Amino acid sequence: MMNKIKFLILLSAILAALSACGSKDGPSDSPSQESSAGSTQPSVSAPQLPVSETPPPNIVVEDDSQPPREGMVRSRLTNEWVDAGVAATRPIAVVIPNEINALPHYSLSEASILYEANVEYRMTRMMAVYEDWQSLDKIGNVRSLRTYYAYWAFEWDAFLVHLGGPFFIDDLIAQPTTENIDGILGTDDPAFFRSTDRNAPHNAYATGAGLKRIIGDKGYSLNYRNMADTPHFQFSSKLHPNTLDQYDSSAKSAVYIDMSGCYPLTRCYFEYNEDDGLYYRSQYLSGGTDGPHIDEATGEQLTFKNILVQYISYEDLGEGYLALQCQDTAKAGWFFTNGKGIPVTWEKTSDYGATKFYDEYGNEITLNTGKTMICVVQEDDSFTFR
Repeated sequence: MMNKIKFLILLSAILAALSACGSKDGPSDSPSQESSAGSTQPSVSAPQLPVSETPPPNIVVEDDSQPPREGMVRSRLTNEWVDAGVAATRPIAVVIPNEINALPHYSLSEASILYEANVEYRMTRMMAVYEDWQSLDKIGNVRSLRTYYAYWAFEWDAFLVHLGGPFFIDDLIAQPTTENIDGILGTDDPAFFRSTDRNAPHNAYATGAGLKRIIGDKGYSLNYRNMADTPHFQFSSKLHPNTLDQYDSSAKSAVYIDMSGCYPLTRCYFEYNEDDGLYYRSQYLSGGTDGPHIDEATGEQLTFKNILVQYISYEDLGEGYLALQCQDTAKAGWFFTNGKGIPVTWEKTSDYGATKFYDEYGNEITLNTGKTMICVVQEDDSFTFR
C-alpha cells in the first residue's frame, strides 16, 4: 500500500501524462531502422500514388462490386458488405487480457478491429472492436481499462466494455461523452456473467444481449453520434486490391512478422498465406505453448487482411502503470498487407479524431477490405519481418 507521499507523487505523474495525451507535441522518433522507423511527412505531398490496377497472379482478387443481398452497405470498419442495420449501430470496444491464465479467448475472431498494447510489467491487453455484436453469446474474458484504450475506442464512437480500472481512469469515464459498460458496477452487472471453469479475475464474459439491455437502461443511443471522423480508413476493393507495388523498392517482403521484441510475454507473430491473402496470428505466451491464436467460440485462428504497427511515446507512471501518448503527429509505424510492408507515419489530433496513417509521400494509406490488427508498441522497442 502506498503511503500518502508516494500516492501524491504518483498522482502528479499521472495527471501530467494524461494532459500530455491531448497534446500534439511529443518526443522525436527513434533512430531509423528497417523494423521500427517510418519517414517524417514532407511539407508538400507528392501526387497521390495509384493502387495497382493489374494485381500480380499471387494476389487474391474477388469481384465484390455488388452486395450479396439487398439492403447491405459497406462497413466503415472493414469495407465489407454488412446489413444496413449493423452498419448504423455503434460498435462495442471490449478490453480483453492476453496472458496464459486468460486463455482461451471467446468471440475474438468476430472483431473487425483488434488492438494490442503493453500494460503493466510487459503483459499485453487487447481491445476488440465489434461491429456486429448483438448476437454474440460469450465475449472475452473481459478485464480492466487503461486510458489509452478509451482514446482508441473514441475513434469509432464505440461503447467501452470493461471491468473497472485504476483510479486514474475515473476522470475520463466521468466525461459526459464517455459511454461505457462496467462489470464492476451493480447497475451494469446484467451485461456480464462469470464462468465456473476458471478462477476470477479471468472468468468474466459479456453477452451481446446483455450489453444491449444495459445500453438501453443507461439511455445511450445505439446510433452514431457524429463525433468520430468518417471515414476512418481509406479502403481498396477486393476487385482492385492494394498490392503496395506502386511503392517499388520501398515495399519490403513481409510474409512473416515477429512482434516478440515488442511483446516479450505474448511473443505473437503473423504468417502470410498466399492462398487467401490473409495474415494468420500465432503466439507463444509466457508459460504456454507456441501455436495458433484460436477463438474458442468458433475454433478459428485469428486472421487479418491488414496489420498496422504504431510506435508510440509513453511514460512510466510507477507501480507498473503506463501512459501512452495516443495523440501525436509524425510518429513512426509500418503497414503490412498482401505479403508486403511499407514504412508509415501516423497522427491523431483530437480525442474522437481518427488515427491517420501516411506513406513516405505524405498521402494517407489505402487499406485492403477486411479486418485490421493494430499493434501499438513502445517507441524504444523493435520487431522483425521478412
